[in-house]
Amino acid sequence: MHRFFASGARGALMALGIACSRGEASPPPPQSDAQQAQGGKATPQGAPDTKAPKGGDSKSQAGGADSKSTGGRGAGGTRTASVVLGTSDVYRVARGMVEVGVPISGDLRPLETATVRARVDGILESVNVREGQAVAAGAVLAKFESTEQESLLRSAEADRVAAKNESETARWNADQSKELFKVGAIAERDMRTADQAADAALARLAATEAKLRSATNVVRDTKVVAPFAGVIERRKVQGGENTPRGAEMFTLVRSAVLELTAAVPARRADEVKVGQAVRFMADGRQFNGRVARMSPTIDPASRSMTVYIQVPNAKGELKGNTSASGQIIARSLSGVLVVPEAAIRSSPDGGKPFVYRIAGGELAVAPVQLGVRDDIRNTVEVVDGLKEQDDIVVGNPGTLGRGMKVQVIGNEGRGSGGRGKKSVP
Repeated sequence: MHRFFASGARGALMALGIACSRGEASPPPPQSDAQQAQGGKATPQGAPDTKAPKGGDSKSQAGGADSKSTGGRGAGGTRTASVVLGTSDVYRVARGMVEVGVPISGDLRPLETATVRARVDGILESVNVREGQAVAAGAVLAKFESTEQESLLRSAEADRVAAKNESETARWNADQSKELFKVGAIAERDMRTADQAADAALARLAATEAKLRSATNVVRDTKVVAPFAGVIERRKVQGGENTPRGAEMFTLVRSAVLELTAAVPARRADEVKVGQAVRFMADGRQFNGRVARMSPTIDPASRSMTVYIQVPNAKGELKGNTSASGQIIARSLSGVLVVPEAAIRSSPDGGKPFVYRIAGGELAVAPVQLGVRDDIRNTVEVVDGLKEQDDIVVGNPGTLGRGMKVQVIGNEGRGSGGRGKKSVP
């Protein structure tokens, strides 16, 4: 019996080895009689024990759970949010000036534009200017051939000299006739005839003088001159062309002074006065001007008043027909706290506006009371909520919130009233 049991066990072990070599799961070991009698179940090999560990095993598992829960936060604390700002994202509050006015917009046009036309018929001998060239008043822009006109001028001058001599001779004869008539040497008829001859000679002299002036003007008109100082905008002729009288030759603009024509709403017409300063933006730069004229009436269609604003442009920095927008200054405030409009934020529920102030290296929410807005400088007056030298966040550098840690990079050499020029503690 014992021999049979041993051989059976040996066969079971061999079968188990073959199964393991093939990767098959090992069958559970047979239960002993004592286990069957107790009604217990054998735990399969390799299955986890479902009973709670005791002693040192419990402590080991608890230690592993603690290590996992505190990773990345520090010992028993929550992670603190932070934000990195550039120097351009920080503004130091300072006192400045804000200006309130009437908004305007329009195109800057040259104060004068002239079309230069031909005043004589003929062939152009030369054209002396091109587009974009600045010319002085009276400068010769082009010249016609003038041989015939100059000949007529010389003839008119000669006729005038002859007529003048005849007039002088006739006047002398008339004077002599009067003397002879006084002494009874000639009849009254002869005296009157001499007076009439003198008057006729004087009339012929006047006629020759008129012809001389006309010939002089014709010769003068063979030279096309600039009526005022300006810049050639268009040139429509070439040398050698046969140009008829009245043909367009050049367009000349006077750009030393530009004029902006703007419409002001009727409800704000009383705020505008002649001589008021004007600040406006054109080509990304700020310029100044003055109210030169105002329309005396309100346009019934648009319910607006036309205002004419002149802008000095001696250096030619502005070009004609440039679009401009700005405001007529009605009131200015100096020495008030000023911040950029980009620093003002609004609550989602439409509550009081606020700014993010940097204090002690952290962000704080500072509700503010606003005053006058300057649309040209894009700044706003702060009546309450901030003080000088406060550092605030400008623009939208990212997600911001109360209590966030702040780090400002590139913050060397910052001064008051500017962006990004001083380190923040």
